[in-house]
Amino acid sequence: MEVIRDIASFPHLSFPVVTSGTFDGVHIGHQKILKRVIERAKEKDGQSVVITYWPHPRLVLFPEDNKLKLLSTIEERIEQLRSFGVDYLLIIPFTKEFSRTSSRTFITDILVKALNTKLLVIGYDHRFGKNREGSFENLKARSQQYGFEVEEIPRQDVDDVAVSSTKIRKALENGDIETANLYLGRKYSLSSVVTEGDKIGRTIGFPTANLELPDAPKLIPANGVYAVYAYLDGKKLPAMMNIGLRPTVSGKNLTLEAHILDFNENIYGKRITVEFIEHLRNERMFSGLDELKGQLAKDEAETRRALKV
Repeated sequence: MEVIRDIASFPHLSFPVVTSGTFDGVHIGHQKILKRVIERAKEKDGQSVVITYWPHPRLVLFPEDNKLKLLSTIEERIEQLRSFGVDYLLIIPFTKEFSRTSSRTFITDILVKALNTKLLVIGYDHRFGKNREGSFENLKARSQQYGFEVEEIPRQDVDDVAVSSTKIRKALENGDIETANLYLGRKYSLSSVVTEGDKIGRTIGFPTANLELPDAPKLIPANGVYAVYAYLDGKKLPAMMNIGLRPTVSGKNLTLEAHILDFNENIYGKRITVEFIEHLRNERMFSGLDELKGQLAKDEAETRRALKV
């Protein structure tokens, strides 16, 4: 997949089949659109093209509302789209100035002049342009004038529940990993670098890899203990993870700690990707380190059950 960040350098393609959106999380609704784009590109002996935007439009338009957390960083989004076999990814910097682009200008300057679009595939109720004024009907009305076709994908449901990035975010914020993973079509993950902690876990037989908090927009699931896989140096390692304030040891700040099972190596400074499999329990305070140690032993047993190791 070729990643392009400057629209002026977008190559001239013979038959671009294009879709556009934020694609946060690249969930199963997005995946249906992507599969259709790739399918239609192959039918036409053309090229599949995805337009996406960074930063997320809401972070630019409503900076005072810093509660929005994203399912994927731009780096994760790139890799998720690459895994689907997309040919070209155009990342348009989203600014307040760009937000004032009219739907007509979006069509003429981006879809027609810059991309030479031949077929545009959009999702259900997709809107574009200033104040989201552009619609499927708007595109359909202008498609013949500008020489491209438009195809709309029907609303995507899972068990009669509409899939959306918002619903996945809410599931993760509630610790509902099963629902989030179902809607994502894969396991939710986050990546970070291992940093030094206070080494309390080591004193009670459960050494942990302390992870730096990801960049602010990245969503961290609800506080609690999880069965996870940790990807390190190309290896997939079973682990249990605690997200929380560590009230038993008077913790004040949010921490991410992964105890990798049957593992004892120095990995400070290395990057780990954690894949969430199951929420085991909520965070709670214990009477002391002995009670905490007893609970961690139970958590490890539950982790081995969940991961079948």
